[in-house]
Amino acid sequence: MDDMPLTRDAYLGGRLALWQPAKGYRAGIDPVLLAAACPAEPGQSVLELGCGTGTASLCLAARVSGLALTGVERQPEIAALARRNAAENGVEMNVVEADLAHLPPGIRQRSFDHVIANPPYFRRENSHASPHGAREAAMGEETPLALWIATAARRLATKGWLTLIHRPERLADLLGTQDGLGSVQIQPLQPREGRDASLVIVRLRKGGRAPLRLHAPLVLHRGRMHEFDGEDYSEEITAVLRGGAALPAFGAAAI
Repeated sequence: MDDMPLTRDAYLGGRLALWQPAKGYRAGIDPVLLAAACPAEPGQSVLELGCGTGTASLCLAARVSGLALTGVERQPEIAALARRNAAENGVEMNVVEADLAHLPPGIRQRSFDHVIANPPYFRRENSHASPHGAREAAMGEETPLALWIATAARRLATKGWLTLIHRPERLADLLGTQDGLGSVQIQPLQPREGRDASLVIVRLRKGGRAPLRLHAPLVLHRGRMHEFDGEDYSEEITAVLRGGAALPAFGAAAI
């Protein structure tokens, strides 16, 4: 950790200040959007699989008070940063160093109201590995996506929600093995009007029986192209990224 160059970056309009590696994987807007999509309520428990430096969990805690947060992260130096970020932002969060394929008894014996995850996006048989270890661990799929979902399903309480953010081309994998999860909600995220979705947020409920719901796309940026220096996020996304608001398009959770 002493040899790792770090930066301290502001999130949610400065409500959070988070340490992360200066090189390699650096949290962008994806974990912030993930946190905004989780329908957690005060007093509930949340498990984040692959929590990294804690960005998603801490953004969620900034919006919803009184959560019991647990994060699982297999890289010791990154887990240490998550603990530091939680402490320096005044958030109680239990960060456990473990591989999600081999969770310790203290996690396996618990159930949670919510599980959230931002699994690695890219199969490495179809793409090149990053030279940065932390970035590769975050972006390159070493643990199969099906195992992420199965692990989450086992840790969810009945009627608990799994919330994921991923790439549209992995939807078949996300929905192929649901492990007792239903009430599927899919939120496409378009970079701009007229473009294909670049991300999807998927929510699944343990024991849920509502029909699958495909929401209207949510557009991240104003206009059809970037026309000036600086940010051009849509009003709704600005409220999420800078104000810590919930993701607007999801609305009420299905049963």
